[in-house]
Amino acid sequence: MIGASGTRASGSRLIAYVRKIVPSGWPADATGGGMLDPGDAGLDAAVPATALLEANISSGDRSRVGRLLAVTSSAVRVRFAPSPTGMFHVGNARSLLFNWVLARQSGGTMVLRIEDTDAARNRPEWVQGILDAMAWLGVGPNDYEGPLFQSDYAQHHRDAIDRLLAAGLAYYCDCVRAEVIARTGSEHKGYDGFCRGRSLAAGDGRAVRFRTPDDGATIVEDLVRGKPTFENALIEDFVIARGDGSPVFLLANVVDDMATGITHVIRAEEHLPNAPKQQLLWEALGAQPPVWAHVPILVNEKRQKLSKRRDRVALEDFRAEGYLPDAMRNYLMLLGWALSGDREIVPWDDIVAEFRLADVIPSPAFFDVQKLRAFNGEYIRAMPVSAFIGACQPWLRGEATPWRPEAYDENAFAAVAELAQTRIAVLSEIVPMVDFLFLDGPPVDDAAWAKAMTTVAPTILSAVLEAFASVEWRAEALKAVLEEIGAQRGLKLGKAQAPVRVAVTGRTVGLPLFESLEILGRERTLARLRAALDRLS
Repeated sequence: MIGASGTRASGSRLIAYVRKIVPSGWPADATGGGMLDPGDAGLDAAVPATALLEANISSGDRSRVGRLLAVTSSAVRVRFAPSPTGMFHVGNARSLLFNWVLARQSGGTMVLRIEDTDAARNRPEWVQGILDAMAWLGVGPNDYEGPLFQSDYAQHHRDAIDRLLAAGLAYYCDCVRAEVIARTGSEHKGYDGFCRGRSLAAGDGRAVRFRTPDDGATIVEDLVRGKPTFENALIEDFVIARGDGSPVFLLANVVDDMATGITHVIRAEEHLPNAPKQQLLWEALGAQPPVWAHVPILVNEKRQKLSKRRDRVALEDFRAEGYLPDAMRNYLMLLGWALSGDREIVPWDDIVAEFRLADVIPSPAFFDVQKLRAFNGEYIRAMPVSAFIGACQPWLRGEATPWRPEAYDENAFAAVAELAQTRIAVLSEIVPMVDFLFLDGPPVDDAAWAKAMTTVAPTILSAVLEAFASVEWRAEALKAVLEEIGAQRGLKLGKAQAPVRVAVTGRTVGLPLFESLEILGRERTLARLRAALDRLS
């Protein structure tokens, strides 16, 4: 084993060993009179719960896996364990933040573990996507230990399975689902324990099942849900290794958590049914189970669990649309938890100081995109103008803009930035707000044209074209002229300016008109007014 100093120490992976008891319902002869000893499982029983040293990883893998630091029994170690199989789900983002905040509060450590054992679905770019999404949320490499990779622990998974088999706490099974249904007479009943006493040896296609206690109950101490109790008789002998020998999630997850000294497991409510099974595995492998916290699932407006096939759930999409990481963090932290008093939008340090897992509400949390949008708008309006200008640049420069790259005028944008800042809720909305400044002509919006170009529009535009040719080119003067032209025709300013706005900016709503005209300039404004008159005629 590699010690904290970097020198090689004797023995296999060091892990906390807490107690040695037979869980209720396990026959004494199943374990030879006691629970599996960590030493028998390839773990060092002599190491107390107050120590965790570096993982027993080959020298070639150490740089990838990283160093596990020595911790005390009071140190909190949480983990964030995403799978690299797709876009970064907002539910994962919320779990990440809950874990990160708890680690920060306690002076503990968050471990990043990439659960990469699904070879058919894993893709390297999704690993990078996880790291990028975390960094966007403000969780950088200095904020976690790792990344560790579940695949690096494959030998430890196999060792744990072998030791459970040797201790009589697991057995081989060759049953297929059709046979179980035939024996139980129901498609809805679980495994019936048929192979428990058959003493099958290893063989092609034979899975390994964990032998659950016959009676008693497993109580899951959960900081969010209290003490959910599961009758052991209702927990089937579940599979821990597939027919090809590969471990299933339940076993691999436990072994990995034990190996990295995880003290608190904070994850979504959907994993609660796994908790009693995993707790039994923790105990069977001779370790104290972690503190559990199953946070509420996220649902849509129909109270349906968020689905990537139906709902907007990819963090990358929200980022691309122009949501700010600070707004996203603030909002996600309030899904299932609330600040004291009537507060929602607060500095991040206030959230870190106040957050308590015990105060998380167990009922499903509504992921309200409209409320997130409102949060984001508040954060945008609170930015210094210079920061807002910088934040908008990815949408204003480059080949993806609707205008020619060389047409972008940073001085023109700076002149309207403060006006635009109060009128958008996501940064991508800056494009239709200012595009008229950088396009060769106004954007075409047939609906806006039809609405504004009423029968009086030609006379308004003709009068404005004549007046604007010589008026002082300031917003106040431009407004005064148009007010007078409208009054002469019995029109209030709103009605009089509608055809002018569409003729020049292409839209019925947008930035204040006269400030926009001042920045656009006399020549370009007059050219657009003439083009609109030509179109009308």
